[in-house]
Amino acid sequence: MGIDEHMRAVVARGYGGVEVLELVTVPLPEPGPGQVRVRVEAATVNPVDLVTRSGALVEAGLMTARECTGIGWDVAGIVDQVGVGAGEFVPGQRVVGMRDLLDVSVGAYAEYLVLDATAVAPAPPGVSAAAAATLPLNGLTALQSLDLLDLVAGDTLLVTGAAGAVGGFAVELAVRRGLRVIAQAGAADEDYVRGLGAEWVVGRDTSDLAGDVRRLVPGGVSGALDTAGLGVRALAAVRTRGAYVTVVGGSAPLPLRGIRVHQQWISADGAALAELAAMDLTLRVADVLPLERAAEAHDRLAAGGIRGRLVLAPRDGA
Repeated sequence: MGIDEHMRAVVARGYGGVEVLELVTVPLPEPGPGQVRVRVEAATVNPVDLVTRSGALVEAGLMTARECTGIGWDVAGIVDQVGVGAGEFVPGQRVVGMRDLLDVSVGAYAEYLVLDATAVAPAPPGVSAAAAATLPLNGLTALQSLDLLDLVAGDTLLVTGAAGAVGGFAVELAVRRGLRVIAQAGAADEDYVRGLGAEWVVGRDTSDLAGDVRRLVPGGVSGALDTAGLGVRALAAVRTRGAYVTVVGGSAPLPLRGIRVHQQWISADGAALAELAAMDLTLRVADVLPLERAAEAHDRLAAGGIRGRLVLAPRDGA
C-alpha cells in the first residue's frame, strides 16, 4: 500500500487524560455504497470528545472498550470520493457532516472521513471551513431538541446555557419559530444572547431559577431546553403539563406535574443539516489548531470559559 493510501488521525490509545491522545497513520478509508469520503478541512472539538476519551462512555455501556478509539463527530471539508448510490454529491463539493456512531476506531479528527451520504449536507455558503464545522453536532442537537419540545409560535421557552454552542443555536432557532425566549446566561453574555433574539435574560446564579423565570412568566414557561444540565431547577420553571428536554446525559429529572420530559440523543440527519446550513446562523470559532495539537484543545476546552468552538485543521487554511 503506497503512502498516498494512508492518512493521519488522532485516536485515544486506551482511556484517560489527554496523554492517551495519539497522532497515528492509518489506511485511507474507502466509501461503500451510499457513502462519501470527505477530505477534512476542519473538525470541531466538542465536550463529548472529552467524555469519549475519558472512558466514561464505556463505563456507561454506550460503547465497547477499544485499544484505539476514534475521536470527533463533525467536520467540514471537500467530497473526495463517492460510493454507488451516494445521491447528488460529487467530488470537489464543499460539505459538512457528522458521524453519530460512537463505537469507531477512527473519528473526525482525521485527514479523511467516510460518512453515509444521509449524514452530509452542502456547506453553509460564504463561511470558512472552521466556522462551518461548528454547525452539525450542535445545530442538529438544538433543532432536534426543539422538535421534541413541540411548542408553537407564541409559547415561552427557557434555554439554559444560552451562550453555549447548543444554547446559542437553540435561541436563534426558537426565535425563528416564533417562540418567546428566556435565556439563562452570565452577565458578560447578556448582550450576545439578546442579539440572538432572547426576550429576557436571567443570570448565571441558578439557585432560584424557577423564581426568576416565574417572575417574568407567571405560571411558568411552556417548555425548557436545558443545555446546562440543571435538571429539577430548570424543570421547576416549567408550567404544569409543559415540556422539558435535556441534552446532558443522565440529567433528566422525573416528569413531575405532568411535564413531558425527554433526553435528547443526537442522530445524523443530512436533510435537516442542509436546512440549517441555509439559515445564516451565528457560527462561532474560538480558535483553530493543527491536528497534532488535539491534546491542547482538549485541555483548553476542559478549563472552560471558551465562547465558540475550538477547531482542529488537518491542513492549513481552515
